[in-house]
Amino acid sequence: MSATPPPHSPIVRAKALNKWYGDYHALRDIHLQAGERERIVVCGPSGSGKSSLIRCFNGLEGFDTGALQVCGIDLGASAAGLASVRQQVGMVFQQFNLFPHMTVLENCTLAPVSTRRMSARDAHEAAMHLLARVRVAEHAHKYPAQLSGGQQQRVAIARALCMRPRLMLFDEPTSALDPEMVKEVLDTMVGLAAEGMSMVCVTHEMGFAREVADRIVFMDEGQILEVATPTEFFAAPRHERTRAFLGDVLRH
Repeated sequence: MSATPPPHSPIVRAKALNKWYGDYHALRDIHLQAGERERIVVCGPSGSGKSSLIRCFNGLEGFDTGALQVCGIDLGASAAGLASVRQQVGMVFQQFNLFPHMTVLENCTLAPVSTRRMSARDAHEAAMHLLARVRVAEHAHKYPAQLSGGQQQRVAIARALCMRPRLMLFDEPTSALDPEMVKEVLDTMVGLAAEGMSMVCVTHEMGFAREVADRIVFMDEGQILEVATPTEFFAAPRHERTRAFLGDVLRH
């Protein structure tokens, strides 16, 4: 199904997107738009295509048919377009993917200096500001192994923000964390949302979805089955599969 057009100009526009892994049809005729400054949460059972979809949005995964525009750039058209999109889209993964041999500060300044040609001084200043923003500035000179999982994930968020992205993608950013560490990462994401960051987030954290999302996208078996506001999604889900999913996740 097609999503209701977003209230702002689209920063993501997917049209009839299909992807296969061999014989497995992972994404089936996906139509979705995300507006500038809009926060979209994508949810659904494991294996529903959520991560494949979000990874298409920054070119980590290709697609087989359809069209995809991110930040006004056609993905799949050229390698140059892919490089440009990756400079404008930040991504935070389930695993933190920090370089273990680099300090927190070095992790955050590497890409701005090497790909954005930022001076070391400017990159350092920006990184310290963003580390303070996610409340880990005091750990700037530590190595990732010296931090908790929640702290490492907040560093990963700061590192992505150091590239000054127009769009942030989150692929189940709390799924690898111990329960007591989940809140500190979600609080950081709530803060970003409050500041107007454009976000697409794959998550099972329904409290976060209810608080932050402008729209919630429900996927199953590679398809978008429902797109709704949080109020509509939780109070009156239209699709039987959505109701079953909510009944399961809200019971735990």
